[in-house]
Amino acid sequence: MDLSRLSNDKKLELCRWYFKVGCLFLPFVWAVNTVWFFKEAFVKPPYDEQKEIKKYVLMSGAGAVVWGIGLVIWITVYQLQRVSWGTFGDDISFIVPLGRP
Repeated sequence: MDLSRLSNDKKLELCRWYFKVGCLFLPFVWAVNTVWFFKEAFVKPPYDEQKEIKKYVLMSGAGAVVWGIGLVIWITVYQLQRVSWGTFGDDISFIVPLGRP
């Protein structure tokens, strides 16, 4: 996306919109928001809307990192404990691995 073609007001509006969409349990949108607007928030010369864009970029980045850490923890726990959870572990599995009861 070419952000240079947008006005500063539109950049802020778009950044805010991506942050709100990410709040609907879509952390990938937060990651995209962080990548797209990082230069606008931290590299470009200061302008009025930059402070608020920076806030949304930081919150989006933090949210994406927290979700990522939570996902890695859940995957690790599930992979290590699925067999010991018995039928519950199988019931919440999309694919039940063969070879282990």
